Amino acid sequence: MSLPSLPYLSRSLALAAVLLTGTAHAMAADASAPSASSWRDARQLVLVVTDGWDATTGTLQRFEVREGRWQAVAAAAPIAVGRNGAAWGLGLHPAQAQGPQKREGDGRAPAGVFTLGEAFGYAAKADTAMPYRAMQATSYCIDVPDSPLYNRIIDTRTEGEAAAKGSTEPMRLDLHNQGDIRYREGLVIGHNPKATPRAGSCIFAHLWRTPGEPTAGCTAMASETMDSVLAWLRPDARPVFVLLPRVEYARLAHDWQLPEAAR
Repeated sequence: MSLPSLPYLSRSLALAAVLLTGTAHAMAADASAPSASSWRDARQLVLVVTDGWDATTGTLQRFEVREGRWQAVAAAAPIAVGRNGAAWGLGLHPAQAQGPQKREGDGRAPAGVFTLGEAFGYAAKADTAMPYRAMQATSYCIDVPDSPLYNRIIDTRTEGEAAAKGSTEPMRLDLHNQGDIRYREGLVIGHNPKATPRAGSCIFAHLWRTPGEPTAGCTAMASETMDSVLAWLRPDARPVFVLLPRVEYARLAHDWQLPEAAR
């Protein structure tokens, strides 16, 4: 058998190097990409299920791990979501190509699996083990996509009044909107943690003004539901928030190791 020529060997080695480099890059990307294992250490889960992408209402149910499996700890309660339904958000879950994608101002609640951040409200303190921030007249969530503070709650006393220019999210709605109760109690939902511009911002679980009233993209509920959620949550349980239309939930529940949803 004749030996390959030097040019042939050079081309082969170059091709192998390209393939190996591409494989290494793909492996690195896969390693950093969200997957179902991203929430494997969660021991508490708040589950919101709606009847479809365009549905504006649904149910919320709480689960925790007992004896190695998810078990419901309360009955399902009614909630409202975005005025235009839901759309895939940016969170702990793998990207989903099928279905609407969350965008700033689209009136849709982000679907997927998300961390739960700090609690907030009008009072100086709250009955919760979660980190809590009392909102002030100077507190704003920045929903201006081009702002370096996009998707963050700020205080203009420290950031300056110019930092909130253009924001439509004052966190003391009662002071800015004739006693509005919606942010009297709430939780930050960890959507778009990298603050990707125009991917959606200021996503909360909060109170509703009237039962079933849709939101601009948050999840709203009765005060008794919110009180139960806040009192139950524990940071050491790594709680997650899951919102899915029922069909998507049925498709993903097994692979994502999610609990059985209430019917």
